[in-house]
Amino acid sequence: MESIFSKIVAGQIPCYKVAENDSFLAFLDINPLAKGHVLVIPKVQVDYIFDLDDETFIQLNLFAKSVAIAMKKAITCNRIGVTVIGLEVPHTHIHLIPINEVNDMNFSNKKITLSNHEMQKIANYINTFI
Repeated sequence: MESIFSKIVAGQIPCYKVAENDSFLAFLDINPLAKGHVLVIPKVQVDYIFDLDDETFIQLNLFAKSVAIAMKKAITCNRIGVTVIGLEVPHTHIHLIPINEVNDMNFSNKKITLSNHEMQKIANYINTFI
């Protein structure tokens, strides 16, 4: 079954794109824990990250690293936290979250709400550092 992320890749659902190449896509999470919370996905739908072939796994992580480095330049924070949960959407995705303390990575925290304009502005700004 096609995931919501596959529909984003296909252009059927819009996103706030941060970075893209032939194999991977990074975009803002629409229910972010923090300003600049990014999801990084392979364009090919694979449910579980450890089911990716080795080369795709490595390249996905290198792509995520380049996005995280750009995020750190664009967003004031102590670190870019990284997590893979993989239960919400059956499509491998890495969460990159600007954090200042460990609790900022708690997914039971209340999500923040940002305007469409602010989301696009954040995505564009991070992209300037890619």
